[in-house]
Amino acid sequence: MAGAHTLSETERQVKIRLADKSIDFAAMTVTSNLFRAATAVRNHLERTVLAKHDLSWTAFVVLWIVWIWEPIETRQIADEGGFSKATLTGVLGTLEGRGLLKRTKSKADGRLVLVQLTPAGRKMMDILFPEFNHEEQFVVETLATESINEVALHLREITVHLEPK
Repeated sequence: MAGAHTLSETERQVKIRLADKSIDFAAMTVTSNLFRAATAVRNHLERTVLAKHDLSWTAFVVLWIVWIWEPIETRQIADEGGFSKATLTGVLGTLEGRGLLKRTKSKADGRLVLVQLTPAGRKMMDILFPEFNHEEQFVVETLATESINEVALHLREITVHLEPK
């Protein structure tokens, strides 16, 4: 439950509140459930695996992006993660202070800052990501394998549809 009301209670109340409106309930339901599911998954992963490593969701996403794309410019991390530059600056400072990543000026353009993991950061991701994936498996374990693949495909289609052209 994300708030004070269960999903079923919220769905009932929405139908009552919007009964006289010309609304595409199917589109609204998909969008609403997508948001609620994303929030529930994020909260679950923060409470379980990320808490053990003293990481917030944002810190994990930054580590993940850097792990996959390193070295990477700070502006690219902000774009990939959907963070403001101010948020990213704070998270990078925290992760750098913990010795998990380092920032260096670009040799090609001194105005740009490149980020890469330290050996300790790589070691953390090597340990953390299998634990994270184990919780990802838990998240989807109520779905049949075919459904997992279908849901993944549909979520990808939504993402691609909304990507800037």
